[in-house]
Amino acid sequence: MNQDLIPSSLSDLYANMVTGFSSQIGKFVELIVTPGWRQYQLVIILFLWALALVLKVLTQSRWDAWARARTGWPKWRLRTLVHLMQRLTLVYFVLLAWGLYLLMQHITWPSRSYIIGVIATLAAAWLAIALVARLVRNRTLRRIFKWAMWVYATLVALNLTDDVADFLDGLAISIGDLHISALGILKAVLLIGILLTLARVGTRAAERGLKGNDDITPSMQVLLAKGIQVLLYGAVFMAAIRTLGFDLTGIALLSGAIGVGIGFGLQKVVSNLISGIIILMDRSIKPGDVISLGDTFGWINALGARYVSVVTRDGREYLIPNEDLITNQVVNWSHSDRFVRLDLEFGTSYGDDPHKVRATAIRSVKTVKRVLSGGSHEPVCHITGFGDSSVDYVLRFWISDPTKGLTNIRGNVYLALWDAFQAEGISLPFPQREVRLLSDSADAQQIAKE
Repeated sequence: MNQDLIPSSLSDLYANMVTGFSSQIGKFVELIVTPGWRQYQLVIILFLWALALVLKVLTQSRWDAWARARTGWPKWRLRTLVHLMQRLTLVYFVLLAWGLYLLMQHITWPSRSYIIGVIATLAAAWLAIALVARLVRNRTLRRIFKWAMWVYATLVALNLTDDVADFLDGLAISIGDLHISALGILKAVLLIGILLTLARVGTRAAERGLKGNDDITPSMQVLLAKGIQVLLYGAVFMAAIRTLGFDLTGIALLSGAIGVGIGFGLQKVVSNLISGIIILMDRSIKPGDVISLGDTFGWINALGARYVSVVTRDGREYLIPNEDLITNQVVNWSHSDRFVRLDLEFGTSYGDDPHKVRATAIRSVKTVKRVLSGGSHEPVCHITGFGDSSVDYVLRFWISDPTKGLTNIRGNVYLALWDAFQAEGISLPFPQREVRLLSDSADAQQIAKE
């Protein structure tokens, strides 16, 4: 980089910019202060704005009534209508200014409508920018977008774009064959912003399209969506580097060394990323599945690149790293189907008929909602052993909606058993112990002999 040329070139550029701005601003001020049609145009612009205000007052209620009747319109169209209603004065002014400007271009000299054309252009640009900026959801980015576009629209309307472009292009540094200017950086930022927006919109559209395709499994839908996201954002990254003027072959070695260092420092992150890809490819876990991992029981809400979101019955959302789902034992309650069998253990006294107990238990469990019956999902009850104080049973039944909870269905079945056993006279035993109090050593010896 030639250090001797920078100060003089910057000075020349600054002088040229100031001269260009001064000349343009001077021309604009001269157009305003010189008597004649210039003042008439300013009066006409003020009159058009006042007329727009009057039209808004006269038609506001009618437009509101008409807008409230558009119940069948899609949401995006209704939002656009609301934004237009909020800027009704500006809409009327744009229509009046452009209509008058086009009319004066045909019936009189073009110079007599120059200022009206500039103001009409600025007003139309501001209206369009205000509507388009609503697509940017981030408030800070929306403000930056508005101000940037308003500045650009003002420069276009005042015919100052060439002077500003020449000035920004002169603010540059050169390192070997690399030439970076302020204009190039500005263009790169704008291009990257547009590409990022398009990539985000394209990713969301792809996700919606994949979710609506019933021929693709949920896990493959997530995998394809992540692949499209990586592809689009990777293309944006490559385009950004090329736009700034960097040679990709020149930074290949440096990027490789940085990649190796990042790989060693972020082993867990890379492990979770690879584990996430494996989970999506083998389809062992998919959105909507009910799983148990340690003390966590819930259903899969979303599959991420680094973690899996599991929502429990109490409303908590656990973000479980993908590596844990690969290395630890996971119970997938709905891997092949949504049918889940539950086992309830209970005991009755030895005086109760076991045949009657089994029949009563099966009959009572069928009265509980969510319990399936018939075919291979018929409830069954078996004797599992003769305990110290009770005959032990196991009651097995099936449900098809584990996402609604397991504890609540077990509680309802236990209540049904209690009511049925009370009605049939079946008793539920409880442990009983005999306690003897020893008064002296003689009693202790007598008991020992016994």
